[in-house]
Amino acid sequence: MEKVRLGIVGMGNMGSGHATYLTAGVVPNVEFAAACDTDPEKLERVKERWPDVPVFDTPEALFESGIVDGVLIATPHYFHPPLAIQALGKGLHVLVEKPAGVYTKQVREMNEVAAKSDKVFGLMFNQRTNPVYQKLRDLVKSGELGEIKRTNWIITNWYRSQSYYDSGGWRATWAGEGGGVLLNQDPHQLDLWQWICGVPTRVRAFAGFGKFHDIEVEDDVTAYVEYENGATGVFVTCTGEAPGTNRFEISGDRGKIVLEDNQLIFWRNRVSERQFNKEYKGGFGQPEVWKCEIPVRGKETQHPGITENWATAILKGTPLLAPGQEGINGLQISNAMHLSAWTDDWADIPVDEEKYYKLLQERVATSTFKKKSGASTVLDTGSTY
Repeated sequence: MEKVRLGIVGMGNMGSGHATYLTAGVVPNVEFAAACDTDPEKLERVKERWPDVPVFDTPEALFESGIVDGVLIATPHYFHPPLAIQALGKGLHVLVEKPAGVYTKQVREMNEVAAKSDKVFGLMFNQRTNPVYQKLRDLVKSGELGEIKRTNWIITNWYRSQSYYDSGGWRATWAGEGGGVLLNQDPHQLDLWQWICGVPTRVRAFAGFGKFHDIEVEDDVTAYVEYENGATGVFVTCTGEAPGTNRFEISGDRGKIVLEDNQLIFWRNRVSERQFNKEYKGGFGQPEVWKCEIPVRGKETQHPGITENWATAILKGTPLLAPGQEGINGLQISNAMHLSAWTDDWADIPVDEEKYYKLLQERVATSTFKKKSGASTVLDTGSTY
């Protein structure tokens, strides 16, 4: 193969966006070979815009067609794992939009199927292509910052109006979307947080459900986490603040790094704090600190970059920047935050999957989306992507 023949499942905003850059030739090793959606109106729009692309009204028909080598799943969240499992079972490579799924029990099953296959399984964590996050990760993983003591991420620049939530009956509902800001807006940050700093061991979260909007899911979260080495962290997110903030700070033995406005500032201790604490005899004092503006080179390739990386892995066996199996890591954190807020207690990571699933289903049962559509979840409607 010189190109991967790609079928896109779900031709809403994200699916159409992927199709746009593919047909523009931005990703030279991928051909937009087929489109699938259960909504006839969306398929008609596909036919008008890309008349030469075959269309399918069911995923099963696409998976059986033999005209694609892999699929990109860009459907509502609940569909991601079951469709990935079906596609892998048909011998197709799979690329899944974020998040990996709604709950870890579902995503773990997907990961197990992928692990038993010989197919390339990737996740659309396009923020991993951003050189500033890659450099931050390098500084942490290389030991330049020393052992992590504290992490703090304030990510409140996700402002959404009520009209945004009113634009689709499935939006911001437990049955339709499976969560709010943690599952819709923050999967990228939760992934980057664990990708750079590791997965915490437990969390205590406080959430406002419909605090700033007429919705049933969370739109405001403050969470405190603990790590295995004793480090702590705070994650604050919201869709009801304007203007918002995006500031990520990591404190370590050798100083602190602040990422804000796409700039990295390393406040570097000349000697480690632990060494200074042990040796200094002058009473008041602290290590000499240097303000270092970290140069960041490279281009952020976003969605096309992840797609091209996934296709190159298929064609040449190169490593994935965002392996699909890693999608469960950030979801562990968001599930634990939900569980902690629901129970008003600590939640361990890995999360108690059965308890989480039980409490989620209780919320799905009374969801406004269920009442409007008659479906237990978005999976039952068969016409929502």
